[in-house]
Amino acid sequence: MADKNHWEQVYRGRTPQDVSWFQPEAAVSLRLIRAAAGSGAAVIDVGGGASTLVDGLLDAGYRDLTVLDLSGAALAAARQRLGARAAGVHWLEADILRAALPARAYDVWHDRAVFHFLTAPAERAAYVRQVLHAVRPGGHVVVASFAEDGPEKCSGLPVMRYAPDALHAEFGAPFELLHHEREEHRTPGGMVQQFVYCFCRKI
Repeated sequence: MADKNHWEQVYRGRTPQDVSWFQPEAAVSLRLIRAAAGSGAAVIDVGGGASTLVDGLLDAGYRDLTVLDLSGAALAAARQRLGARAAGVHWLEADILRAALPARAYDVWHDRAVFHFLTAPAERAAYVRQVLHAVRPGGHVVVASFAEDGPEKCSGLPVMRYAPDALHAEFGAPFELLHHEREEHRTPGGMVQQFVYCFCRKI
């Protein structure tokens, strides 16, 4: 995974609306989170950065929200966009592989487009250990990555591409796959990228 400097440069050099992964509305993610748990749930958005998902969750009544990102610039952009509402969100600037997350604290773990940057097996194993540590038994995990026919690179970096079964297999037996679906994402530049979402429950 790229270091912090890479992502700081990305968000200092471009507006959030100009990055390829930008979504005006994180509709699929919001729908899956709402299917997993009601507005009283504790939700963490890993790699949430400047994503608009937090806006949608606040609009839906969620109040126990954590947004984690490696880039302070990305988090600052989200806080500025939200204005006074940002005070109701826990912002965590950290590397997900090393972050000191609380044990069994989250009902829903959400990640759109972080996991596919973990090209080394040791990185993916460290990520899964974090999920196992931080998600409550019976909690849900929503992870989206590039699909098999998705891009081979993003932001100039190599990525992993997954079929649903292969993505679920990275998490293994402690997680029950409940649902998977594809999303055709159109970038701000007009390119089409194929994503796959896996929706799992921690056993």
